[in-house]
Amino acid sequence: MPFNPDQIVFWQYGPFKLSATLLYTWGVMVLLVTGSWLATRRIRPTLRPGRWQNFLEALVEVIRNQIREVTHQDPDRYLWFVGTLFLFIALSNLLAPVPGYLPPTASLSTTTALALCVFVAVPWFGIREVGLKAYLRQYLEPHPLMLPFNVIGEFSRTLALAVRLYGNLMSGAVIGAVLITLVPFFFPVVMQLLGLLTGFIQAYIFAILALVYIASGCRVQQERLARLRTREESP
Repeated sequence: MPFNPDQIVFWQYGPFKLSATLLYTWGVMVLLVTGSWLATRRIRPTLRPGRWQNFLEALVEVIRNQIREVTHQDPDRYLWFVGTLFLFIALSNLLAPVPGYLPPTASLSTTTALALCVFVAVPWFGIREVGLKAYLRQYLEPHPLMLPFNVIGEFSRTLALAVRLYGNLMSGAVIGAVLITLVPFFFPVVMQLLGLLTGFIQAYIFAILALVYIASGCRVQQERLARLRTREESP
């Protein structure tokens, strides 16, 4: 029984192959886009919204409040990125009970791609906050000799995110398969329920960690910029 969707290949031509990871990733993205369109197509600015619109607005407000509590900053700048990460990981994991489906997040390539998105998002949000020159200057602080260590710190943070998500999801799949082999009539139901819960929690933790990395980077840049301006204005 394969635990990793990379091991399942549906089609291959030379170096090009269509694996379960690629197919299920695109399937999840199609579901997200279609579901988003269906859920929001009738939403209009109105003083008397319907039940569905009320529910969606309350859900978005809960996420905004969560982001505001974690970052102490304007939540709207991070909502689209962190919300997309959370929805993709959560839906990928919650579809696990579907027969024949393997979560693409059980593949190291998928978790690495998600971590790379965070890796790119951290400097992107930081540069938007203080500009390219001021952002790059942080790698030379407190001393230019710290440049290699600051760069290694950026890469190690990305690696930790990818391995953490992959390890948790992969270990859950392996343990579930072993228990199903030992007791095939009882553990499948329990492990599926437990897998849904842990999958949702992992999506939440990954989104919060990504949010903390991005927001802390922006906060550091804001404080640096404020110190520089104070130093320049002081006589």
